Amino acid sequence: MNLSEINWDINAAGTWPLPAKVLVISLVCLVIAGGCVYLDTLPQLDELEATEKKEPELKLLFETKQKKAVNLQDYKEQLALIEASLDEMIRQMPTEEEVASLLVDISQTGLASGLEFKLFKPAAPIVKDFYSELPINIQVRGKYEELGLFVSGLASLPRIVTVHDVNIVPQNKDKSGVMLMTAMVKTYNEGSKTDAAGSGAKKKRSRK
Repeated sequence: MNLSEINWDINAAGTWPLPAKVLVISLVCLVIAGGCVYLDTLPQLDELEATEKKEPELKLLFETKQKKAVNLQDYKEQLALIEASLDEMIRQMPTEEEVASLLVDISQTGLASGLEFKLFKPAAPIVKDFYSELPINIQVRGKYEELGLFVSGLASLPRIVTVHDVNIVPQNKDKSGVMLMTAMVKTYNEGSKTDAAGSGAKKKRSRK
């Protein structure tokens, strides 16, 4: 077959010899296949390579979430215990109406322990996230055992009362054993009604 004798005009393709037709069709198929590889397959290969690079990160993320899922029930049980403990503590906080009587209870506990109050001064409330601290500056006079009875008595009150910044010094230089204790006593409540109205987030809880 002499290629120079063939009329390569596309309109005369019907007159081409069979080998020429096969050759042209093969070339066209190769061009189409190459275009498909370039336009479709190569981008997919790039995407596959990018996904493979992310595989370690995705695997680590999966393992982390799997561990959380396995421990989910334990987390729920721990959360329930924390909420129950918090509810119990809040029930032990005095309401605003109970604060005045609690101050009397604190004073009576000191007197019943044999102490003499030199100072009993409630300070301004300190507002926290969902509760308020109610500090009371006190100064009492008595013997060591009486001071111990007083602190023990505060811990036995039905509402939460804590003792902070304790300082104990001898009252006199003699051997009478009389001491002077300065401290800050704190009790707590859920915050004032003004705070509750302002935030709209205070949750009323039933009390024993």
